[in-house]
Amino acid sequence: MSSRPVAVLHRMVMPGHTCPYGLKAKSLLERRGYKVEDHWLRTREETDAFKAEHGVQTTPQTFIGGRRIGGYDDLRRHFGLHVPARGETSYTPVIAVFAMTALMALAASHAAFGSPFTIRAGEWFISFSMVVLALLKLRDIENFSTMFLNYDLLAKRWVPYGYIYPFAEGAAGVLMTANALHWISIPLALFIGGVGAASVFKAVYIDRRELKCACMGGDSNVPLGFVSLTENLMMIAMALWMLFAAVSPAHPVP
Repeated sequence: MSSRPVAVLHRMVMPGHTCPYGLKAKSLLERRGYKVEDHWLRTREETDAFKAEHGVQTTPQTFIGGRRIGGYDDLRRHFGLHVPARGETSYTPVIAVFAMTALMALAASHAAFGSPFTIRAGEWFISFSMVVLALLKLRDIENFSTMFLNYDLLAKRWVPYGYIYPFAEGAAGVLMTANALHWISIPLALFIGGVGAASVFKAVYIDRRELKCACMGGDSNVPLGFVSLTENLMMIAMALWMLFAAVSPAHPVP
């Protein structure tokens, strides 16, 4: 006889729709050692009747020991897991972007030079990051430009700059990745990075404003501050480094 605790789960499994939260709830319960009595709600009428019977607005619904736990978020809370609040600050997107661009740079360096640890890997890390951050902004340029107008000094005076910025950042990143057309990429990165750094510094450290950063796109929950300032300082540093490399014949490529 099984000693595993039993949980009763009611979830929608219809011909045209399987509730993803129901699947998540089932998986979470099984990972926590529960034997799941899995009850499928196969039609809209069956689902509505279940909701009315238990006085709930959503499915799935989990019951443990005869007590209703609730939906998927309630189940996570029951197990002491974090449930993000709407609009909650999160650095996860930033960590994901920089971790992946770092790995991409190391991989590209290994493919090109036989070693992941080269000067070019450092350059590619910054240029790849610029391209990915530009891509995130271009997913919804309207929302990005609106958020950008909250703090960027130039965009406040000339609104089209909010639309130009992601294209400029992406172009500079691509050219720096290719190590080409320095006469375009270096001044472009210096300009947008300089204006951006000044804007963030003023908004956060002088005016003490609490804003969301547009660096990850228009739907970002990353707070304006260190991350956005770092993005702009990285562009400035990359531009200065490439300027040094361009005028220094002895600069080693790898």
